[in-house]
Amino acid sequence: MISQREDLMEKVVSLCKRRGFVYPSSEIYGGINALYDYGPYGVALRRNIRNLWWRHVVDLREDVVGLEASIIMNSEVWVASGHVGGFTDPMVDCLGTCKKRWRADHLEGDRCPECGGPLSEPRQFNLMFKTYVGPVEDAAAQVYLRPETAQGMFVDFKNVVQSTRVRVPFGIAQQGRSFRNEISPGNFIFRLREFEQMEMEFFVRPGEDERWHDYWIDERRRWYTKVLGLRSERLRLRAHGADELSHYSKATTDVEYAFPFGWGELEGIANRTDFDLRSHQQHSGQDLTYLDPETNERYLPYVIEPAAGVDRIMITALVDAYDEDEVNGETRVVLRFHHNLAPVEVAVMPLSKKDTLIAPAREVQDLLRQHFRVEYDQTGGHIGRRYRRQDEIGTPFCVTVDFDTLDDRAVTIRERDSMEQERVPIAGLLERLRERLA
Repeated sequence: MISQREDLMEKVVSLCKRRGFVYPSSEIYGGINALYDYGPYGVALRRNIRNLWWRHVVDLREDVVGLEASIIMNSEVWVASGHVGGFTDPMVDCLGTCKKRWRADHLEGDRCPECGGPLSEPRQFNLMFKTYVGPVEDAAAQVYLRPETAQGMFVDFKNVVQSTRVRVPFGIAQQGRSFRNEISPGNFIFRLREFEQMEMEFFVRPGEDERWHDYWIDERRRWYTKVLGLRSERLRLRAHGADELSHYSKATTDVEYAFPFGWGELEGIANRTDFDLRSHQQHSGQDLTYLDPETNERYLPYVIEPAAGVDRIMITALVDAYDEDEVNGETRVVLRFHHNLAPVEVAVMPLSKKDTLIAPAREVQDLLRQHFRVEYDQTGGHIGRRYRRQDEIGTPFCVTVDFDTLDDRAVTIRERDSMEQERVPIAGLLERLRERLA
């Protein structure tokens, strides 16, 4: 087991590049700060995260529906939400040699953490990216890349209620890209300028909001431990103090994870009251109240918002799964993913590239690929090295086709964590893997 966490982040970053999880964006041109591309295994891991979130937040429930809102919205949306006037961070400039810019509230002391030089007075910096719609770049054409997905669900609240059979309490869920011009991003993909959110706005009757807030705090923490398999001892719930609550929040609790760089927010569950619907109703002039069909009462619902990010969950899963042990005097790197998250669930390998083994190996691949995420590897070379590669991407099981397979119609299942091997007839392979992955 890995005993030192101080250099864990560096090891995870190196593994991500080496094994195709994450690449620096535009790397051949020198890259661009806080923007990343996701390689083949990163795409697979992210898809698993998104699918698992959607499965448990939407598909398995009768009270949540989905939405995909536009990334670019009418600028008045962001005026009403408070983002144009108040979505800012305090920024300071280094007046010394490095000339870097920093978030003032992330610094300790009055000196630059890079070069030790003096710092300028703080000034507010709006985090939204501006762009223009149409051929003329003037104030009338100015719009913003959305800094969050939430507002699309508020402005479409009335449409969803009128076009579906939803009744309060119910939720609207959305996944999609958001953009924030962070002053000092960092810690790899933990804080980015372009990121992917998974948010749900759960609309409830005023007065029932505190009960639903507690419900979603418990529900979301359980998802991380039971569905993603994250270690419970590295998770905690932290309620925001009165001095750190957002302007829209009555109460917020974060799910935090113990990263190598300290505790960091993994997801926030906020009680937004009726702030957003009330603001959009006032600015748009549209009636956004809800008519309760049972009581004939009209009111603006309160909203409970669980808001998570794919990128933060991805880096959390990688850090949580990373481990090292010693095998035959050599260090083995292994990602101990829960099989729900693993980019590849089963790797199929012929022991050699001889034609006599390729046909049964392809037969096994075809048998399994309809049921599991399967990778086929006939690159040759020592089977142990191929096992190590699968360990590094977190594959729970490898299935090896060898020369004995030609006689006994059986294959070897090799388990990632224990490295134990089991001989199984091909006829019973599918059922056996189902048992072991259950």
